[in-house]
Amino acid sequence: MDEAAADPVKPPRKRRWPRWVAGIAVLGAVVYAGSIVWISVASAGHTSDAADAPDAPVVIVLGAQIKDGKPMAFLKGRLDAAVELVEAGKAKAVLVSGDANGGSGDEIAAMTNYLVEQGIDERRIVGDPYGLDTYDTCFRAIHTYGVTKALIVTQGYHVPRAVALCRDVGIDADGVNSDCGCATPTLIKNAAREWVLAKPKAALDMLWSRDAKVTSPSEDSVQVALSIP
Repeated sequence: MDEAAADPVKPPRKRRWPRWVAGIAVLGAVVYAGSIVWISVASAGHTSDAADAPDAPVVIVLGAQIKDGKPMAFLKGRLDAAVELVEAGKAKAVLVSGDANGGSGDEIAAMTNYLVEQGIDERRIVGDPYGLDTYDTCFRAIHTYGVTKALIVTQGYHVPRAVALCRDVGIDADGVNSDCGCATPTLIKNAAREWVLAKPKAALDMLWSRDAKVTSPSEDSVQVALSIP
């Protein structure tokens, strides 16, 4: 018997992933699914279109990109919904919350100017220049501006997360869907980001109950705006 026959070549072993890799994958799937359920449950029954929105003292408008000092499609849709709510008597004051030093420009100035152009009394508008993300907007709305009941306006795919975050920090919040008026690829990209990244991050924010990135002493500017006859 020759050597080859006596010692046959063994087939290569299949590579197996370490168990810890599979464990991480399963854990990630559980966390992701849990975040979707958590946000859905927290916002259930608290979203509507502007025409069906309940009354609240304040409407919060979340910032978004601007161009040449003017709101782009996403932000314009949110601001138009806020105007509709104020004109319908569903809210009395507007808290515009965004990044005053954003990459596209001063979101607060752009939002305020647009609302004034649409006929909203500037005295009823309060700007939060440090609403750097949705959680920070909600946290600062209650801790800096004393907002305890509000309508929060954004696009439909974003509304449940915004409502869940605001209610988590203690605001009796209802979400209002706004139009987009943007190109379909842009809408798809933002919706995908919402489901893949933003919702899980929001669940972690709620779990950790972190402070806003920028905290400020409490002030009464919203209460002053609400006192305007």
